[in-house]
Amino acid sequence: MSLKKRGTMIILSSPSGAGKTTLVKLLSKKKNFFVSISHTTRTPRSNEKEGIDYFFIDKKSFKKLIEENEFLEFA
Repeated sequence: MSLKKRGTMIILSSPSGAGKTTLVKLLSKKKNFFVSISHTTRTPRSNEKEGIDYFFIDKKSFKKLIEENEFLEFA
């Protein structure tokens, strides 16, 4: 499926606990602001839900997605 929308992509990157989630929650309240859900290889925290906060996957699956060019950005 191809999604073609005009807009600006903003990537938030900072150390854990710096406030990325808080900022994203504030921005997502705007009607013209869409939030993507990131993939991570870490284990979920007690308050996080699969597919809502992150897609939690193992390192092998993460590397495969990188090889298949499935990410716009990764670190």
